Formats: sequence, structure tokens, C-alpha cells
Amino acid sequence: MTPVDTAACEAGREPLDPHALPPLPAPLLARLADCHTLPSLPAAVAKVLMVARRPDASLFDYAAAIEEDPALTLRLLALANSAFYARHRREASTCRDAVSRIGLDATLAAVMSFGLARPATAEGLDLDALWQRAIIAALAARHLAARLCPERAGTLFTIALIQDIGILAAGALDGDDYAALTRAAADHDALCQAERERYGCDHADLGAWLATSWGIPPHLARGIAESHGELAAASPATLCLRLSGRIADGWLTQTPGRAFARLIRRLDALEALPADSLEEILDELQAQLPSMAELLEITRPPQRDGHELLAEAKRHLFMQSLALGARLDAQQAELEALRKQHVELEHSSRLDPLTGLANRAWLEQQLEERFHRSRAQGKNLAVVFIDLDHFKRLNDRHGHQLGDRVLANFATNLQEMIREGDLAARYGGEEFLVILPDEGVTGAEAMATRLSERLAIHPVARVDGESLHVSVSIGIACLDDADFRNARELIDAADQGMYQAKRNGRGSAHRFIPPP
Repeated sequence: MTPVDTAACEAGREPLDPHALPPLPAPLLARLADCHTLPSLPAAVAKVLMVARRPDASLFDYAAAIEEDPALTLRLLALANSAFYARHRREASTCRDAVSRIGLDATLAAVMSFGLARPATAEGLDLDALWQRAIIAALAARHLAARLCPERAGTLFTIALIQDIGILAAGALDGDDYAALTRAAADHDALCQAERERYGCDHADLGAWLATSWGIPPHLARGIAESHGELAAASPATLCLRLSGRIADGWLTQTPGRAFARLIRRLDALEALPADSLEEILDELQAQLPSMAELLEITRPPQRDGHELLAEAKRHLFMQSLALGARLDAQQAELEALRKQHVELEHSSRLDPLTGLANRAWLEQQLEERFHRSRAQGKNLAVVFIDLDHFKRLNDRHGHQLGDRVLANFATNLQEMIREGDLAARYGGEEFLVILPDEGVTGAEAMATRLSERLAIHPVARVDGESLHVSVSIGIACLDDADFRNARELIDAADQGMYQAKRNGRGSAHRFIPPP
């Protein structure tokens, strides 16, 4: 099998057209064309990339290009013989042995990482932090891929290691201004958002463009472009890549427990990776980070204990669940109070404030509904229109305060007389109306008689120690008295009956009689 076959098998991909990468905004491209300080690769690294672009390249070709730089060769041998590849018992003694052991994609990653800017050369940008994130992400991507897509492990290691090279390009463009932008960002996602606002793209897109300009194979450039994004709806390989950066961010933050609590919630929602797998990955990272940091000559990332880290994350999740539960309980109580208030407001909006009976608007709405329902069901319906006799004289003689008391006490008497399902309302002033569903003239007249008798016995007020009684004039109209077209006509008929009762001398009830 040729080395190219091995590379294709390891990468598990089809070659991508570099022109298929997301285009950068035109103003940014113009600035890049005028920038003479963009990151570049040493001649030896450039030769390795030229070999990588050849479809017929062999392991020997890769090794020959690397061996032209003794320092690069020594560092690649050190990587191949490191604890990261400890499963191999025989020591790699030649460059070809090293390339064969670590794979073509990982060789490219190592070569480029050795050739890029080191922390000691940093001005403005914190390249030490950048490289710490890179090696943590690369190791995490490899271990994630071993569980989710083993055939992509080498490729994902490479992409994760160089996924943030766009930061180098942005730093070259804007120097201290961009360095200030990185320091002001609360986290990596916030940095990407700030970049999109400033440039119209983030450093992943910029890194893919830079990688393409170096001649990096298209599938790696595409991977850089896709390395930053949402976890949902991502393919297994893309998920590994995007998770690797979040694991690195969680590892490096000052509050890793909180960071991994957020990550666990996302993973639970995706059902992508069991929590115990995450703990194993963190333990593997802890074991391999020191040697990787030494090989890349960067400050060793902070020590983390995977078990303790996830235990702290779960404690945060538990406390957040308690806090969320408390907030939900408070919100539920608030909603219940609002619902009760709404019911009370709705109920009060139907009532007359003085008498506590239904108001006119609610009565007319209810009568309209019951009118049509009775018609549809072939049932009768009676309306009783009541007017207190000589109420104006009572008001003028005793004052409105007593008049209001008389109205309220009369309403109490009326409410106590009606049946369940009946509706009594104050129609206006001293006028009242009662709806009697499924009732004819006989029942309505009986109700009117009982009301008059009750008023004769029970005073509605006391004045100067004397009992005050009132009489009422009542009009009655029933649905079967005439061909009423609507509820309004039924009320008018009962009103006519009431005026007839007044003309008859008051204190009586009169049934509506339609004209011949």
C-alpha cells in the first residue's frame, strides 16, 4: 500500500476544493493583500507542504523533505518517541520511522506547529495561551475521535492543533488593537462574536484562508473553517472538533467546574457522549499534556484531576438545579397570583360595584347567548324587568347615601330569591333585570309575587328609627310571547310591561302583551 493510500484511509475523507471554503469579506481580503507581516512558514515546512500536495507522495518523500532541517527532524523524532506514542515498543530512529508512526496528518500538524510563532516571539498576543489551547484541543480531539469516529483521529488531531491560526493573521493585521480585543473577550465564543462584528468573519474563517495560502491540503483548511460552531446537528467528526475547543477552554479557565457543568448540560442534550467517557478523556489529557508541552516548548497547562473536575461540575449542576427549582417555584407562585388576580379582575369587571349584582354589559352578553341557545334548543326564556317605585322622591328626601343603601339592600333581597342558573343584574339607576332560563310566564309571575311579598315584610333601610319599605313595578316578557328577533327586543318587551305596571298604579307586575 502506498503512503497516499494510508493517508486517505486515516483521514476518512474526500478531497475538498479549496475554493469551496466560505469567502472572506472583500474589505478584509483587500487588507490581507496589503499586509506584509502575515505569518509564514520556514522553508523546510513549506517543502513538506509541497510534498503533501502531491497525490503520489510516499513516506520516503515526507521523510526526505523533513530531514533537510536537522532541528525539525530531531523534534519529530522526539514526538514519535514521546509518551503520546508509548504503545510502540521500538524506538523510532529515522525520520521515516517517525512519519510512519505518527501518521501523515499528525506529521503535518507537528511540522507546522514547530514552524509557527513561539511564545517567546509574541508581541501583544498571548501566544503561550494560544498554544496551550491548541495542544489541549488536539489531544482532546484525538481521544474524542477514538470513541466517536476512530478513522478520523489523525485528521482531527491535526485540525484541532491549528484551528486557531487565524488569530495569528488577525494579530498581524491589527496588532495591539486585536490583542486588546482578545483580552476584552470573556471567552472564546465572545472573541468569535467580536471578530464577526469587526471583520465580518471569525478567526476560523481567517485561519482556513491562511492555511490555503500556505498550501495546506484542502480537507484540513475546510476543517479549520468548521472548527468553531454549534454542537447541535454536527457530524461526529465536526462534533469532536468543536468539543475539543470547548474542553480546552474549560481546562484553562479560572472556574473549570462551572465551564464543564455547562458542557455536560450540552452533551446531555445531545446524548452524544457519556459523562464517564468525558472523565476518561480528561484523565488522558492530564497524563499526556506535560510531554506535549515540553515538545512544543510552551508553558505546561495547569494540572487538572478529571474525577475531581467532573465532581465539581456536577456540584455546580446540582446547585443550579436547586436555584432553578426555586426560581420556577417563585415563578409558579407569581403566575398563580397573577391568574387569581386576573380571575378576580374578570369577575369584578362583570359586577356592579354598588350592588354586587351583574352589571349591564355582562347581563346583555349573557342574555344574547341564552336567547340564541334557548331558540336553538326549543326552550322558553323569561325576562323580569324591575323598577323601584318613587326612588327619585326617596333620594331627594333622604339623600343619595341612603338611596345607595336602599339599592344595595334591595339587591341582597333579589339575589337571595333567584335560583341557581338565574342571573340578576343592575340595569341602571334603580332598574334591575332578572333572566330566568327555561321558564315561562307562570314561573316569572310567581317570582314577581314572591319578591313583592318579601319587600313588604323586609325593610330595605331604617330612617329615624322607622323601617323603610319600597315597592316595585315589574314587567315580564317570555320568549314565546312573540317572534322576537334578538335579546334587545325581549328586554324592550319586558320594559314595556314594567311601564304598564306603573300606569296601573305601581307595586304590581304586568306581562307583556304583543299588539294584535
